[in-house]
Amino acid sequence: MTAPQAMACYTEHADHHPVLVHAGFAAPKDLAIALANDMADMTNVFVEDRDKLLYRKHFDKSARILVRDGFRRQRNADYPAIEEFSDLHVTFRDRGMDGFGDFLIVGDVYSEGGGPAYAVAIHLTFIDPAKDGVMYIYHFVSDAKDTPTDPAGKFGQALAKLIAMLDSGTSKLLETDAIKEFRELHTKGHFPGLGYVKKLSMKHHIETLAAYPF
Repeated sequence: MTAPQAMACYTEHADHHPVLVHAGFAAPKDLAIALANDMADMTNVFVEDRDKLLYRKHFDKSARILVRDGFRRQRNADYPAIEEFSDLHVTFRDRGMDGFGDFLIVGDVYSEGGGPAYAVAIHLTFIDPAKDGVMYIYHFVSDAKDTPTDPAGKFGQALAKLIAMLDSGTSKLLETDAIKEFRELHTKGHFPGLGYVKKLSMKHHIETLAAYPF
């Protein structure tokens, strides 16, 4: 998309107060000049890996939000037990931003679909006060990884690891409504389907950030 094409789209929807999402656009200076009269009332969202500091500087008269993909997507069987997710919720103001965002525990990768899971993984984020408030992510992975059968059994294995970590008292996971549902699933021995498991992980991530004292 060129700057004139972007402006044509912006002008067409100007009455709806559009937010611009920047993810690889190649003419930031031209676009910023064209938007100069509206910049003070605008919000611009930048996907971090695609829009660098000099790019974002052209839009410093607007409200700016930086989005980072903190989820390193791998095969379920290959995830480590724990890794860093993001510090953007702590540092976005230091970067001159007015807000931040992420792609939850899914990542910025679109997929039409997938095959049967050889391993089941439950991804849960937590904020560690002892590490300056950095967010980390647990990957609770099933022991069974060799065949695409028995997803319910594999979920039970991953869930047992999650519950053991919670009950250890050292997990630093916030007891969100999503965590309460995971506990109920464990108590009942129920497998709700992998889609619902992902939904709970996403819910937990949102609840965790919503509780953070910005």
